[in-house]
Amino acid sequence: MKKVQVGNAVFGDGKSLVLIAGPCVIENETATLKLAERLRAMTDEVGVKLVFKASFDKANRSSVSSYRGPGLEEGLRILAKVKADLDLPVISDVHDCSQVGAAAEVLDVLQIPAFLCRQTDLLVAAAATGRPVNVKKGQFMAPGDMKNVLHKLAEGGASDLLLTERGSTFGYNNLVVDMRGLPIMRQMGVPVIFDATHAVQLPGGAGNASGGQREFVSTLSRAAVGAGIDGLFWEVHEDPDKALCDGPNSLPVGSLSRLLREVVAIDAIVKENLDD
Repeated sequence: MKKVQVGNAVFGDGKSLVLIAGPCVIENETATLKLAERLRAMTDEVGVKLVFKASFDKANRSSVSSYRGPGLEEGLRILAKVKADLDLPVISDVHDCSQVGAAAEVLDVLQIPAFLCRQTDLLVAAAATGRPVNVKKGQFMAPGDMKNVLHKLAEGGASDLLLTERGSTFGYNNLVVDMRGLPIMRQMGVPVIFDATHAVQLPGGAGNASGGQREFVSTLSRAAVGAGIDGLFWEVHEDPDKALCDGPNSLPVGSLSRLLREVVAIDAIVKENLDD
């Protein structure tokens, strides 16, 4: 397993679980910093390393009128402030090659959205920055097919690679998670993350927006950690019902402590047994 260092967090060290968490999209500077501060305090208390996630632009939305975020320049400014003020590594999505250079100057990890995981030019551009790259497995992709994605990134010069599972589409506004995909992708020699909040998303399920079933996030999180993973991905919000993006599948930040302790306990058992 190739370890990937992101700030003071290490994915794939076989010892600990890393949490990627934050709001779906940057709504404003004050809310973003407040949420990052709460997450930092919570993860410090439990002893989990945190990588803060927030999107500066959500290019893939159900409706043309949906809120997308503050844009590249302002979004990166806010993420840079999170990074400097709270000493947290940050991750965000890049959607096309024109965003990659500026994003790499701020972000600790470049994330490739699931729908774009086969876009060769985008993958190669991200790889060329030398930054770690996290690719979300396409909802339309078999886990084994992600080896071709890794090959493109390696050919582009990337060495620090992460893969994220976020469910497979069966149409009719639903996603299904096949836990077999987690060990299949880990066998490719890279750390694997499970995106539990997007896995309960109901794409387009609200007509002009995506719905979600956040009540199942805890169940899928525990199951994925039990299957053996290197990181969890949660979208969180102070008040998900008022979130400007992905509220139905986001977790309220105030409810995270118990679940975080549960998954850490499960992770410790799994990794102890893997060492035997």
